[in-house]
Amino acid sequence: MDDQEVKIVTLPPMRMASFYAYTATPEQDAWHKMYHWAKARQLWQDPPATRIFGFDNPPPSEGSPNRGYEFWLAIGPDVQPDDEIKVMEFTGGSYAVMHCDVSTADPFEVIPATWQKLVRWLETSHYQYGKDPCLEEHLTRKETTDQGFLLDLYLPIKE
Repeated sequence: MDDQEVKIVTLPPMRMASFYAYTATPEQDAWHKMYHWAKARQLWQDPPATRIFGFDNPPPSEGSPNRGYEFWLAIGPDVQPDDEIKVMEFTGGSYAVMHCDVSTADPFEVIPATWQKLVRWLETSHYQYGKDPCLEEHLTRKETTDQGFLLDLYLPIKE
């Protein structure tokens, strides 16, 4: 793998609104909640004005049709928790980042394959796996996630 495919970045601390679903289609269900909540509050903006990160929570388990997925939408200090969202403070951290283009392919093939590339890169680098969560930054803003989209995959690292 060419090292130019991987960028090393430091994510700053961010205040996040959290949207969660535990279903057979958690990415779509959590995205739907986030989209409608953010649109109603004029918080749905293209990157980099608004950043959106997602991750498995919990990871998929063998034999269950349900999976968990959580989205974080970066928000300002004026946004308060309500019945629909939980607000949390993300402390930031160091990450190895790889771009993932899911615009024309099956996300359930492309995303795991890109994660595998990133992990193989980590194994040959001087970095170690960090303590923060693995994140998927959503770079495309659409009403749903069932159409093509772009991601940056963030693998936590430490020296």
